[in-house]
Amino acid sequence: MSATSSTQPRKSLIGLVSDFLGMIRFSHTLFALPFALAALVLAWQKTDRLHWPEWALDLAGIVVCMVLARSTAMGFNRLVDHRYDASNPRTANRHLPTGRLSRTAVWGFTLLCGLGFVVSTFHFVLHNDNWWPVYLSVPVLLFICAYSLTKRFTSLSHFWLGASLMLAPVATWLAITGGLALAPMLLGLAVLCWVAGFDIIYACQDVDFDRKAGLHSVPARLGVSNALRVSMLCHLVMLGLLVGVGIAAELGWVYYVGIGIIAGLLVYEHWLVRPDDLSRVNAAFFHVNAVISVGLFVLIVADVWLVR
Repeated sequence: MSATSSTQPRKSLIGLVSDFLGMIRFSHTLFALPFALAALVLAWQKTDRLHWPEWALDLAGIVVCMVLARSTAMGFNRLVDHRYDASNPRTANRHLPTGRLSRTAVWGFTLLCGLGFVVSTFHFVLHNDNWWPVYLSVPVLLFICAYSLTKRFTSLSHFWLGASLMLAPVATWLAITGGLALAPMLLGLAVLCWVAGFDIIYACQDVDFDRKAGLHSVPARLGVSNALRVSMLCHLVMLGLLVGVGIAAELGWVYYVGIGIIAGLLVYEHWLVRPDDLSRVNAAFFHVNAVISVGLFVLIVADVWLVR
């Protein structure tokens, strides 16, 4: 057997894994995960669980649950939007429309990730005798997967997506503490407004296609100019909620300086996207929002550990 033929199966496996990660936009986990980790840090501050191996087990459980839940929702999204993705020039090169992945393979991946998520919630039963993640695992999956269907009947689909990502900090707090509190709820609402705002910006690219296909979105309903105003309002509310998080969690000056920086980034994001020029939507969506998400997490960590 030649060296080339002996290594081919491994290359095929790597290529398959790469296709699945590309299909679910694995790198976009960066948007929600830092907020979950920020809530984790605040929960540690409240419960004093910063001892080995408690903190490592907490961290592992949250990351695994987050990745599996998001992968399930993204796989489901690609399946139910297959026909629309194939018809939309912007999305026609995705993995299902081009045949790089089959519907059978994506269904298998989605169901496996969903099962993995439900099983992974038992980690918190074994780790700290908390059954809430198990009880809520299936309802959470149903809620976040249902987002993919909302575009068919409501222009508020952006806010459903925001509510899905809102669950990241709220569920993290519940998994660690076994209850709820004001700080993670405010952080979750800030995530809802932030996500809805930038998803409205992103949807401006598809305004013509959405109207033609009968799909609902804020840009399709109100027009691009008014949609960008709604997005800006969402981000203003987000900043107010972030101030509320600082008050509820008793954070210090480092955090509030950071909110000022985030406000500047949001201004920059809205400057990049204009009603008559949507060419920089991807820069606004991916780059700026990734910095905001990771930056907020770093600020909370810095405030909790370095200052307090």
